[in-house]
Amino acid sequence: MSSHTATAPFDRFAPALFVLLWSTGWLSAKYGALGADAMTFLSWRFAFAGGLLALYSLAAGAVWPLRHRDWLHALVSGALLHGVYLAGVWWALRAGLSTSISGLIAALQPILTAALAPLILGERVTPAQRLGVFCGFAGLAIVLAPKLLDPQTQAAGMPFWPIVINALGMLSVTLGVFYQKRFLPTGDLRSVTAVQYAGALMVVVPGALLFEPMRIDWTPQIVATMAWSVLGLSIGAIFLMLVMIRRGAVARMAALIYLVPPVVAAMAYFLFGDRLLPMQIGGMVLTVAGVALATRK
Repeated sequence: MSSHTATAPFDRFAPALFVLLWSTGWLSAKYGALGADAMTFLSWRFAFAGGLLALYSLAAGAVWPLRHRDWLHALVSGALLHGVYLAGVWWALRAGLSTSISGLIAALQPILTAALAPLILGERVTPAQRLGVFCGFAGLAIVLAPKLLDPQTQAAGMPFWPIVINALGMLSVTLGVFYQKRFLPTGDLRSVTAVQYAGALMVVVPGALLFEPMRIDWTPQIVATMAWSVLGLSIGAIFLMLVMIRRGAVARMAALIYLVPPVVAAMAYFLFGDRLLPMQIGGMVLTVAGVALATRK
């Protein structure tokens, strides 16, 4: 069996699975915020995820980074991809930023990635991919328009600092993707990811100690949210993302983020009864079409 044949199923199903897993992060943030401070929850989450991956790496005989600079690259990429990114998003949500606005800010990542990929990595972005990026953003705007134009949202105003912090988190994960592609193109992802969570802890633990009372109520809901955040998101979704970064172009992988807010909206419809307007369904279709263009090889 050729390597192409062996990897074809992964290439076909990994993007859809990644979007589904990544989209649940917004739900876990909503549930986690009910019983824990943001940085405190993330500190436990990264500690559990890093610890489990380290134990698994040791038991499986995974190769650990050999050079000091490889350890440094893993720590820096972990701080960017996990620590600063999630700290910014969770803090913004706890400070009152709506999930819709947060999703819109995070979904600007593909635009920034597509703009920077040719400059930083020398990746070629075709006209069709640029059109896909535009269609993806337009569809996303249509999905979020009813929320953004809601009189209650307008009356509440747009909180300045949560928007800024959320935007910094989006910038951090974008830079983290480039850093991962540039400085960690090889190495065992099991051990590398374990080291990355140590880098993430270097961001969130000081934040929890300095700015929070470090409250976390270990209710069944928080335990379940923590378990899913560790296994489904910090291990499952992140592993898929890192593999896709290594196997494909960064701009195409980042375009998948466009699918996250519509998928979250669909999840909210089934889980919480949130109503979807026909224009929002049309926006989802446009977003899917945009991602298909932006991710085609």
